[in-house]
Amino acid sequence: MTITISNLQPLIAILAGILILIVPRLLNYIVAIYLIVVGVIGLGLLRGLS
Repeated sequence: MTITISNLQPLIAILAGILILIVPRLLNYIVAIYLIVVGVIGLGLLRGLS
């Protein structure tokens, strides 16, 4: 099984949800990092991941 972004997104979402439940202060950081990563991938700056 090859791991692609479409396979990783649900796993990242579950992990982020669990972390937010455990430590609510992480919400800002998790959302910010997610938005930056999605933006960079969307612009095609990380061509190997898309």
